[in-house]
Amino acid sequence: MKCPHCLESFHDEFYDVEIPYRGSRLVERVPKSEPQTSWLARTRVCPACGQAIITLLAQRWSYLRGNYVDEIQVWPKGISRAALPADVPAPFAKDYREACNTLADSPRASAAMSRFCLQRLLRERANVKPDDLSKEIDQVLGALPSDLAEDLDAIRAIGNFGTHPIKSKNTGQIVDVEPGEAEHLLTVLEELLDFYFVRPAARAAKRAEINKKLSDAGKPPLKTPKP
Repeated sequence: MKCPHCLESFHDEFYDVEIPYRGSRLVERVPKSEPQTSWLARTRVCPACGQAIITLLAQRWSYLRGNYVDEIQVWPKGISRAALPADVPAPFAKDYREACNTLADSPRASAAMSRFCLQRLLRERANVKPDDLSKEIDQVLGALPSDLAEDLDAIRAIGNFGTHPIKSKNTGQIVDVEPGEAEHLLTVLEELLDFYFVRPAARAAKRAEINKKLSDAGKPPLKTPKP
């Protein structure tokens, strides 16, 4: 399995502890249509980072479904994502972290925050004409590398903007999300933050380094690139 803390893969070894349950008396009060549940606490320790991974296992029996198990991760609450570089301005980093931190508890809230941050990024950095998110995405696709443009354009397809126009017109609205939509939004948002902030900062630092060497050699600096 993959560690949700450090994202390293390791062989799955776990330790289960049964949570006490007064089953016989409680079961009599549960309608036959409702599942009857016993609980286990499952712990793992990642050999790479040494941090604990804790899940709850709900072992259920239902007259309708038979036996089945639900596993709920309780620590950490979600899968880690790489920290953003310091070149990303604080307001964007804050919105991105909030979208990451709410993913485990509410993919709908995470997706809404990601769409809000995406629209803000396109308006402030790509200088798109304010419109609904779908049309703002259209405005910027031609200015992006092809792979990033494809990932950004897929946001509309995964989110079914045509069927759910509220996602493009009111980006902060909490609405249902398609499977994988919230995760894809975070991935594309991370790529765009890298494109608009991290890469330019790296290029600027490299140019400054080259210009210093040119200056030390008594030569003129590099020409300033066009915006």
